[in-house]
Amino acid sequence: MTVLGMVFRPQLPPERLRSMVRAADEAGLAELWLWEDCFLESGIASAAAALAWSERLRVGVGLLPVPLRNAALATMEAATLHRLFPGRVMLGVGHGVQDWMGQVGARAESPLTLLREHLDAMRALLAGERVTTEGRYVRLDGVALDWPPASAPAVYAGARGPRSVRLTGEAADGTILDASTTPEGVRAARRLIDEGRRSAGRGGAAHPVVVYLHAATGPDARERLRAELGRDGQEGTPGLGAAGDAEHVAKAVRRLAEAGADTVVLQPTADEPDPEGFIRFITDEVGPLVP
Repeated sequence: MTVLGMVFRPQLPPERLRSMVRAADEAGLAELWLWEDCFLESGIASAAAALAWSERLRVGVGLLPVPLRNAALATMEAATLHRLFPGRVMLGVGHGVQDWMGQVGARAESPLTLLREHLDAMRALLAGERVTTEGRYVRLDGVALDWPPASAPAVYAGARGPRSVRLTGEAADGTILDASTTPEGVRAARRLIDEGRRSAGRGGAAHPVVVYLHAATGPDARERLRAELGRDGQEGTPGLGAAGDAEHVAKAVRRLAEAGADTVVLQPTADEPDPEGFIRFITDEVGPLVP
């Protein structure tokens, strides 16, 4: 079964989040995802508010840039959310956009090493372990959470390049792929994730893959999507994005699911004229067409 979600784009002001959450809860949307893009809105603060305003909605943050966050503090925040809202939180971490990290003096010389160390520490702490580590970036001395989650939650990692995608298989519990990922890109990512899992001796539990999908509907959908892809330098990339009616969008979702996506998160254009209406488009029109 493919899970459908939507992104609350941080180009919308923070005060708009409440109406979006209420609309998502009422419409029966499975998941609402948030971004911690610089320098727009906080991922943790937004997630806490969204979870508190909703009754059943699952809320994801994809992703928290690890150069901005101390591993112990990020894990404390994650544990608090998981304790307050068990079963409804999905948190992902990643390198962050390197130019943004440079702007705040947090750019790491080895983003891959930082992400690996952060994931190892975060997953151990959330599992209730006491952690001492002297890594290149993450240094903890006998740190343990007083209030770990009742059971260790999944920690997702976002990735784009092959080495980073492989690392998510080695060190994370799930992978987040951005909207620049085509169906063939999902297949390639699945292969790399599986390689990483085998090399780390990780078997058994499933490794969910979350993929964002550019999507637009309405009379000007194609023009808005084309402009959005153009701003990202991706206009004309085959298999990227979907603009049109529910069947057209659902077909793109099905292609990603067939390629290995467990969750497809529809990413409206930054200038989507009716974000609440887009939620209802997903639940009422696209959802019934996706197995």
